[in-house]
Amino acid sequence: MKKQVIAVLLVMFLGVGRLSAQEKDSIVTLPTVTVTPSTVVTKEVDKSFKKGFPEAQNLRWYKLDKDYLAKFIANDMKHQALFAKNGYLRYVISYGYENHLPEDVLNKIKDAYEAYKITSVANVKEANRNIWVINLESIDHIVIARVEDEEMEEVGKYVKAD
Repeated sequence: MKKQVIAVLLVMFLGVGRLSAQEKDSIVTLPTVTVTPSTVVTKEVDKSFKKGFPEAQNLRWYKLDKDYLAKFIANDMKHQALFAKNGYLRYVISYGYENHLPEDVLNKIKDAYEAYKITSVANVKEANRNIWVINLESIDHIVIARVEDEEMEEVGKYVKAD
């Protein structure tokens, strides 16, 4: 994969040198470069994934050390799921927006941060834990909040740059 990326960058740099030597009025169309993962997963991983995520679309697999990472879309959210080679699901991270929050979590956040807008959310499910990480924004601050088991915690609060 690294060799492919280096080759693509080399072609891009060579192409830029050629473009600067040509007339400004001419248009040059470079060939399309497509990078696709070519990871083949074990039967156990494939079976576990299909059982856990039957509605998955746009699935891409990546090899991470001895594990397999699946990136896909399901239920209008982006997901990343890490599987051991025996099919054991290590964790799932789902990325979405305010409308993806459960009602109880949404109410808790809205009560605590009335002047803030929810910009994005992430849901981490790992080892029987269900953690929501919520990014909020006001006129002059950014807040990262975390909700797990009815407990809410402010992870970070930052002043926006002018």
